[in-house]
Amino acid sequence: MKDGLTGAVLKNTAYVTMLIDHFFAVVFLNYMGLYTVDGRWDPRLEPIYRAGRAVGRVSFILFTYLIVEGFFYTRSRGRFLLRLFLFALISEIPFDLALSGKLTDWGVQNVYWTLFLGVLTLTIWEYLSHYRNVFAAGGRWIVLLAGCSAAFLFCTDYRFMGVLLIFTMYQTREKDGGIQFMAAGLVMLFGTWGSNLIRYAGWITADDLFWSSLREMYGLLAFLLIFLYNGEKGRQLPKPFYYAFYPVHLLILYGIARVAEVM
Repeated sequence: MKDGLTGAVLKNTAYVTMLIDHFFAVVFLNYMGLYTVDGRWDPRLEPIYRAGRAVGRVSFILFTYLIVEGFFYTRSRGRFLLRLFLFALISEIPFDLALSGKLTDWGVQNVYWTLFLGVLTLTIWEYLSHYRNVFAAGGRWIVLLAGCSAAFLFCTDYRFMGVLLIFTMYQTREKDGGIQFMAAGLVMLFGTWGSNLIRYAGWITADDLFWSSLREMYGLLAFLLIFLYNGEKGRQLPKPFYYAFYPVHLLILYGIARVAEVM
């Protein structure tokens, strides 16, 4: 076995950091709402909440990196897309319950939709790459624009920044790690800022939105692990476990938050 970290280590870290993020987004935030001070969050708890959410920024970087690795190594991209689509459907109600307390919430859709749109964009991009003409070249950029637009219009998690980040990981996959690091950072910062500028135009100033977008930069800590990746798959848990973990853990966290309300 080569020195360094296997894909299994990266994947398991992504799931653990996601669990931490969602624990603070669902259970801890609910607790803060139950025990406010003068109608506001307890100032002693707010830094803990923000630290927990910061840990979660690492997970999405790892997931986008791993989804691109999966795109190259999967035996069937069609089945890969189908699995992402099916679990996007399965996860939507658990996601809405956990994050908004409603069975359906059209304000934001779960991250599987973002991953699905990202992989769909890459699949069509590669298909068009086989044609060496100006129409195919232009068509590739139209496909990328369509994927980003769909993510924004349908309010998928991370919106068009998520699709752009997957595309960036794809484009920089075989380049120097420093280039990938800088490209990912720029996409995360300006993609989040751009998305928020469109969403909150007239409500929040551009400066405030920029500074709030800087919180995504915590995710760059994921590259401390990515730089150590040795290219080997490693010993992983069964594939159904990873796919099912997302909706199941959201339902469990939602249940914990509801139980805490009645205690």
